[in-house]
Amino acid sequence: MLSTLRDAWKVPELRKRILFTLFMVIIFRVGNFIAVPGIDTSKLTELTGSGSLLGFYDLLSGGAFSRFSIFAMGVIPFINSSIIMQLLTVAVPRLEQLSKEGEEGRKKIQEYTRYASIPLGVVQGFSIYAIISRAGALVEPGNKLSIFMIIFTVTTASTFLMWLGDKITEHGIGNGISLIIFVNIISRFPSAVSGMLKLQEVEIVNFVETIGFIAVIILLFVAVVVMSLSERRIPIQYAGKTNAGRMYKGQSTHIPINVNGAAVIGIIFAISVMQFPMTIGQFWPNSAFAQFVTASAFSPFKESNWQYPVLYFLLTIFFTWFYTEVTLKPEEMAENMNKSSGFIPGIRPGEPTAIYIERVLARVAVLGGAFAGIIAISPILAETYTNFKGIYFGGTGLLIIVNVAIETVRQLQSQLLVRHYHGFLN
Repeated sequence: MLSTLRDAWKVPELRKRILFTLFMVIIFRVGNFIAVPGIDTSKLTELTGSGSLLGFYDLLSGGAFSRFSIFAMGVIPFINSSIIMQLLTVAVPRLEQLSKEGEEGRKKIQEYTRYASIPLGVVQGFSIYAIISRAGALVEPGNKLSIFMIIFTVTTASTFLMWLGDKITEHGIGNGISLIIFVNIISRFPSAVSGMLKLQEVEIVNFVETIGFIAVIILLFVAVVVMSLSERRIPIQYAGKTNAGRMYKGQSTHIPINVNGAAVIGIIFAISVMQFPMTIGQFWPNSAFAQFVTASAFSPFKESNWQYPVLYFLLTIFFTWFYTEVTLKPEEMAENMNKSSGFIPGIRPGEPTAIYIERVLARVAVLGGAFAGIIAISPILAETYTNFKGIYFGGTGLLIIVNVAIETVRQLQSQLLVRHYHGFLN
């Protein structure tokens, strides 16, 4: 990775892209510290540290929610809009047709995604207002101007971040939205290290336990890297063709299926389902529903609640499998393969090929979901069964930063390769 960055820095055009990306990163990181007035942030710090869904949102926003800066919502409305649009692509024929029209169709779907993120941002902005109001974090509760300013500010700032991400994608390096999330998660590392050192200073943990904890995190990191690079390759053989009296030999290739491709989406769906009842219960803390949730498997605070990580693990596997089944279509893959005179060795074309691909996808999805589930529940196990309390190193964050780093490096390598060929031809 470092060698790729060094080589890219030597190319003037790529150097400009890197500097542009750094400049955009500085802009949105500065915005993370511009606070929205009229908010008691101490109450929000307690709220996000309670293990609710808001803690996950605070991670993705780089701590902007707990500080309630203008970027408190981050790019979460765009993420939600993207997931909804991907699911609708399967259900709505018009969107499905657009997805098959190549680059122009994908640009149109991306445009719809941006438009849909704005009303979603307004709805989420109102939800955030309701949550902080219930938490008693408003200095002047009930002020209509304050309500409008909070919703308007966080929605506008989220839209600006979406525009910023598009500019990074266009003029910088990597995917802009992914890089924003990547930098936000990385920015939480110093506070995690500081919390670990404080635990050692007050002698809650000793030096050996700290080293062991760090070693486990490094092992998880290596495992995430290995799984993110792992592929299940389905071999394909293309028959030979005759064109204009010339005989062309058949070719052998493969369909790469990433083992960890849907892991992050599976975790996001699972944590949303797990934390949604708890988040709703916070609106009515004295209700029977809140008491039921607190005593059920959906509560991470229930003493010796082994059901919570088990249910979280199983839901992660399910949603990883579900998302893989929805987005990848074995019948369509088999049909396209047949049209191109391709076949899987040992498998008959048509329906047997579709069944074979579906079986492979299911196995890969379950394997990737199980690994994602282990990564997702590892912070919960550390919080419950070790002395490292209040240190959320974040398994989901680990998956995101590894995947974004790998994808960014691949893009840099491809651009370096293109410029190398250009230089050779010139």
